[in-house]
Amino acid sequence: MKKLMFIGDVVGRSGCDFLSHRIYEIKKNYSIDHIIINGENSAQNNGITRFSADQLLRCGADVITTGNHCFKRRDSIHIFDDDNILRPANYPVGVVGKGICTIDCGSYSFTVINLMGTAFMEPLDNPFTVIDELLTRTDTPNIFVDFHAEATAEKKAMGHYLTGKVTAVMGTHTHVQTSDEIILGEHTGYITDAGMTGPELSVLGVDIKAAVNKQRFRFPVRFTESDNPCFINGVIVTFDEKSGKCLKIVRLIER
Repeated sequence: MKKLMFIGDVVGRSGCDFLSHRIYEIKKNYSIDHIIINGENSAQNNGITRFSADQLLRCGADVITTGNHCFKRRDSIHIFDDDNILRPANYPVGVVGKGICTIDCGSYSFTVINLMGTAFMEPLDNPFTVIDELLTRTDTPNIFVDFHAEATAEKKAMGHYLTGKVTAVMGTHTHVQTSDEIILGEHTGYITDAGMTGPELSVLGVDIKAAVNKQRFRFPVRFTESDNPCFINGVIVTFDEKSGKCLKIVRLIER
């Protein structure tokens, strides 16, 4: 029996710093064996950079996943040469990087797959057909999917589609943790959104005044990171490393 902690979208420098400050205590308190972190917003002003990726790796991330902002920082495109830094697997063939990696732990291994939804998002390849192909190339039963998507219906559908095929499907992107964690088919852990790691009193990590003005006045606004205290959102998945079954999934909120 092993425990994997998945950390929801880390926002900006403050989110990275807060996670760095708390992660070792959390890992010890919950007896965590593995860590996956979504880092697509980890750089200041969005995206991911070599600096923010290295900070997350120093936090103990076995794998860093991303999403629709993965290529926002064009000067950092080379970080996707790293085997354990993923971009969504359903980008077209020829795009730099990859969306799947397997971590060898000796007596067992686990695979992480990063996918992005297409409802209200970029028109990438169909994530359902893409993951079908990826699963044929995966020889471990321990499979964790970060499904970075906007629509809750698309996330729910993916959870049900992958029931019995993967260990867990963990939604990201909306930065708001949902309370629908469940084990589907007595096998697959699922949550619609793991939430975010960053300023709690904010609008998805953004300064409140700027975000409100954008919605209220409908004119261009320069978003800045909120300077309010941070919190950590995520989920902890307990799984049987021999069968790949999720035995327990619990939400994580740490302030």
